[in-house]
Amino acid sequence: MMIELRQIKKIYQMGGEPLEILKGIDLQIDEGEFVAIIGPSGSGKSTLMHILGLLDRPSSGSFKLFGKEISTLNDSQTAYIRAKIIGFVFQQFNLLTKMTAKENVELPQIYLGEEGDPKAAEHRLAQVDLSDRLDHKPNQISGGQQQRVSIARALVNNPKIIFADEPTGNLASHQSVEIMDIFRRMNREQGITVVLVTHDPDIAAQADRQIKIKDGMIVEDIRRAPKAEPVNKGSMTVPKSFKLTWREFKENLSSSVSSIISNKTRSLLTMLGIIIGVGALIAMLAVGNGAQKSIEKQMASMGTNLLGIMSNWRSKGVSTGRGSVSRITLDDLKIFRNIENITGVDGEVSGNAQVVYGNKNTNTSINGVQYDYARMRNSQPYYGRFFSEDEDNRLSKVCLLGQTVVNDLFGNENPVGKTVKINRKNFTVIGVLPKKGAQGPRDQDDVVVVPLNTAMRVLLGSRYLGSVWLEVSDYNLMSQVEKDVIAAYRKKHKTPAANDDPIMAMNMADMQAMMTSTVSTFGLLLGIIAGISLVVGGIGIMNIMLVSVSERTKEIGLRKAIGATKRAVLMQFLIEAVIVSILGGIIGILFGIGSSLLLAKIAKWSIAISPSSVFMAFGFSAMVGIIFGYLPARKASRLSPIEALRYE
Repeated sequence: MMIELRQIKKIYQMGGEPLEILKGIDLQIDEGEFVAIIGPSGSGKSTLMHILGLLDRPSSGSFKLFGKEISTLNDSQTAYIRAKIIGFVFQQFNLLTKMTAKENVELPQIYLGEEGDPKAAEHRLAQVDLSDRLDHKPNQISGGQQQRVSIARALVNNPKIIFADEPTGNLASHQSVEIMDIFRRMNREQGITVVLVTHDPDIAAQADRQIKIKDGMIVEDIRRAPKAEPVNKGSMTVPKSFKLTWREFKENLSSSVSSIISNKTRSLLTMLGIIIGVGALIAMLAVGNGAQKSIEKQMASMGTNLLGIMSNWRSKGVSTGRGSVSRITLDDLKIFRNIENITGVDGEVSGNAQVVYGNKNTNTSINGVQYDYARMRNSQPYYGRFFSEDEDNRLSKVCLLGQTVVNDLFGNENPVGKTVKINRKNFTVIGVLPKKGAQGPRDQDDVVVVPLNTAMRVLLGSRYLGSVWLEVSDYNLMSQVEKDVIAAYRKKHKTPAANDDPIMAMNMADMQAMMTSTVSTFGLLLGIIAGISLVVGGIGIMNIMLVSVSERTKEIGLRKAIGATKRAVLMQFLIEAVIVSILGGIIGILFGIGSSLLLAKIAKWSIAISPSSVFMAFGFSAMVGIIFGYLPARKASRLSPIEALRYE
């Protein structure tokens, strides 16, 4: 027995009240039969057809197909039956308008999950005399031809049974005759069971068996002719599930791209939130990374493991400010050199002076430093040399120029070996300092470096050091060395324990960590703002995908009717959401990089675009598509085939 129904009932809830459409149907249909179900409108014949075709489920009763109870089958199994065992022909044809006749016929093969015959679609279209219409879309062929395409689609997987719901309802008389002839040949020549629903007695009269329904009950069952012998009689084997194939994925991808292209403006507006979010994320991270690298560069130019020492001298109990009146002398440097873990000491003084070369002059900073300065401060001259300890002790009148001073006084001329006047005293230029750029409002290259003793006794007349920089052997020992330095200084100067520390230490590593932390926090806040933009973009995707599901509800119903599983529908809409978000992400990446470069050019900001930020932004955009596209895709996948087909 092919079909066996026992006490099948179907009850709908209408305004809270039950409406019984089928009232206990008992029916058996054997293989090879040509059956017409006939009855007046509202009799329940279409509802019975939908249950037989697994488009709907009965409220109660038993439905067996080839001896298998349908109620025990899962979604994948019922989808397999609709793709392989059953073929459906609809009154409204239900062809996908964006596909050709051949592509429409191939759809059930795609959902079957098997490697079908690539020529099957052409063969079936030839059987219904449409070999010359393979590449025509539904709007390019007549109604009768569309119905023949629908029949070819129903036959493409060699089904055992064809269900036809009012197959001639929208056709002219001569077209109806053609369609019925096709059904007759399928039944007689191929042994396919045909069950059609009609309200037309003339159409029903062409069937071998007529089943009349009235008020949800079978009132007459008449057999007019013997049934045809089935070609492949036997049982039905249904796998528990079948895997996603490349062919199905390719069709989903093609369908998604087609949907996006056909709604270009809407798709672009949907992407806008993602574009802005990804672009802002990249731009903000570029600004944050650039600021961090700028700080690191500036700190590197000063030395990351340096400890700055300045006086904490007070006059009559009132602080005069850090370094304003120094009490650190050259003699104090000796105690610093003897402290453990200090590998370099550089005493410094600074001031301003007029520097003259020929008919050019500039007012610049003068830094008096010791011979360890170049190594400790990463300031080895890129041209010329640094002065020696002996030159410092001999009060040699030699100097090194920053790049800004070189540009002001020499232009493109080589300054090494030339003589400049500093406060009217002749100094020989022995080197050019490396470029260090600006640090806030201060240009680090607008400087002249001279030996410390020369600066104190010849140029500035200073008895005390402005600051001392100590190089610590290990970054992790900075705090301990700081305590040792203050303790040693207090001991030498016999500072009472009750008094404040006579000197103050400035830890460059702590300063770098603080500034880096500040920049990181700033970058995080900017990233959060950009992330909010991405979320807004994701909500836009979800909204448009919900609209798309509503617009394509009948398409979803058709795909399910010819074998699409919940997973297949979910995958189709999820792919579309991901494509929209990824395209938006790619455009957003280009937008973010472009805006970052524009910021760097106009605002003169330091910008650093890292590959990791680009990959992260791209990953976020894809993730947004998956997360926000899942709900609409899930909603589409859970639609009932018959409810979706009835949707208007």
